[in-house]
Amino acid sequence: MESIALLVISLGIILVGAEVFVNGIEWLGKKLNLSEGAVGSVLAAVGTALPETLIPIIAILSGSSSHGHDIGIGAILGAPLMLSTLAMCVTGLAVVFFRRKRTFGVKVVADYSTMSRDLGFFVLVYGAAVLAGLIPPPYRMWQVGIGILLVLSYAGYVLLTLLQERDINSDHELPKFYFARRSPSPALGLVIFQVIFALGLIIFGADMFVKSVTHVAEMYAVPAFVLALIITPIATELPEKFNSVIWISRNKDTLALGNITGAMVFQSSLIPALGIFLTPWQLTGSAMIVAILAIASASFIFLELRKKKHISALLLMIGGLFYALFIYFAFTGVIS
Repeated sequence: MESIALLVISLGIILVGAEVFVNGIEWLGKKLNLSEGAVGSVLAAVGTALPETLIPIIAILSGSSSHGHDIGIGAILGAPLMLSTLAMCVTGLAVVFFRRKRTFGVKVVADYSTMSRDLGFFVLVYGAAVLAGLIPPPYRMWQVGIGILLVLSYAGYVLLTLLQERDINSDHELPKFYFARRSPSPALGLVIFQVIFALGLIIFGADMFVKSVTHVAEMYAVPAFVLALIITPIATELPEKFNSVIWISRNKDTLALGNITGAMVFQSSLIPALGIFLTPWQLTGSAMIVAILAIASASFIFLELRKKKHISALLLMIGGLFYALFIYFAFTGVIS
């Protein structure tokens, strides 16, 4: 019970740290006079992805446990799976729930070019990362080459985003600065301090999380890989993605889905690249099943978008079936 309590506490620390970090990042963007497109699609996107980024890094670099690589790879593969399945399903359910107050009803109207680009990027780049996991150890340099391409691909995506000035937060006021709530314009030094403090909080929580997952896995004889696959993305990604539910209720479909697909882009490129650089990156059959489910769900949505120029609520909810299939595989031992 103590390990489970520490697991919950560590997740709470991570989420608090992420919230404080994002708040600091938004104010840092304002202080540096960056466009809202740059802050929202790049700085904030990276900031909200920090928990699920640092957890695998700390797990992999931890030499105290044989479960380190399993937890790291599970966290890396779990986020894209959750985003492309469960997060999409929750958004689809929100469309149906708010259909009477929505102008579009159950029809999801989002920016075609942005959505198509994000989903297409995810399928191609994440597919490349998965294929890298099939390359045998003697050809390690080929894996490293793919990892470098993943990093360059994300850099190209960021550049394209900045050039297009995608202002996803243009209609939202900047929240109050946490470390000086009464100040309308906090000092730049204080903003930087909040960002650094929050980063330290996330690292502390991530280290506690990795140790807790290891203890729970050993105590209940549950594979650490499976625990990381299920717990990490739901705890670090899904709460933030409930922003999409609010935007759906306000007919802001591009914001709602861009919130998810933007995270998918980051999680399919830089994070797998870290896995390639820091581990042998030899994906097991279980890992391949997880990756295939994520790619299949995203591909269904992508093809529907290309065909009809919009996404239906039903198609988004189909993502839930892919996640349900994953849970079934996990609890029947197919994924272990």
